[in-house]
Amino acid sequence: MNDRQILLLDWLHAVLPMAPARIAPASSDASFRRYFRVWYDGQTRIVMDAPPDKEDCRPFVAIAQALRGLGLNAPEVLAADFDRGLLLLTDLGDRQYLAELDERSVPGLYGDALEALARLQVGGDPGSSLLPPYDSALLHREMELFRDWFLGRQVGLKLREDEHHILDRAFALLADNALEQPRVWVHRDYHSRNLMVTAPDNPGVLDFQDAVVGAVTYDLVSLLRDCYIAWPRERVEAWALTHRARLRALGMAGLEDTGQFLRWFDLMGVQRHLKATGIFARLNLRDGKPGYLHDIPRTLGYVLAVAGRYPELKALGDLLLAHRIDRWEPAA
Repeated sequence: MNDRQILLLDWLHAVLPMAPARIAPASSDASFRRYFRVWYDGQTRIVMDAPPDKEDCRPFVAIAQALRGLGLNAPEVLAADFDRGLLLLTDLGDRQYLAELDERSVPGLYGDALEALARLQVGGDPGSSLLPPYDSALLHREMELFRDWFLGRQVGLKLREDEHHILDRAFALLADNALEQPRVWVHRDYHSRNLMVTAPDNPGVLDFQDAVVGAVTYDLVSLLRDCYIAWPRERVEAWALTHRARLRALGMAGLEDTGQFLRWFDLMGVQRHLKATGIFARLNLRDGKPGYLHDIPRTLGYVLAVAGRYPELKALGDLLLAHRIDRWEPAA
């Protein structure tokens, strides 16, 4: 038993009304956080272990409270020790969307997820000081992960100067596309691994501590062009336009042009999937988590599909094809 585990157990004995009968890993994510499920007195709770030298729990607590105030089913924080990086949370269960999605379940599960997303986007005040802006600097830092960690380190490419310029122009286009959209609260990882099937109040919403104020299509593309599961383009676009209609009916302005909305959605997806590809490579190379490499062909597929439909992204698509990135697979 390591020092963090001893610390966690001592804290649980202090904050729970009785000693836990059992404790077991619940999940881990792509950060330094770990989660444990605790059984006591016929019920369960979740403990978040976030070492304070690596993570700050305060945003999680503040945003959880704000999301619950908007009617989203986020965990309730029952106890917190910020100095030691420990939180006690209500348990939203272990039925992850990713494991539950299929042709039969997807209409209902996505219907619930899109309804909850609309509550977040319409209810959250974009002028609030609670969330930082998803500004140009952050958008560019995220895309640079693709150039650095995936192309440079994972693939080992040494790009020419003209190829760097192609990436520069594509990144600028994608950042401008995000910044011209209506501003809303953005969960930033609203996808099938962070949504839980719950009854009532589906879905349970997790991993929101990096929320920002940003583009209206960001969470939508995270859900519908998920890094971990793919759906046919026609169905995805129909879901996206239905969501646009819902937002308009709820009073959101700036969504009048269907073609513009789909362009926003498509290009926002390219930005997100370039970022995700870079993050997956970094998780492998820096953090020793190679499992995410198997999702890179899907994220690259999204990028290449959209680049093939937009003349302004043709150079990006051609660059990736020239280096056979469309055929990249993780080593066996």
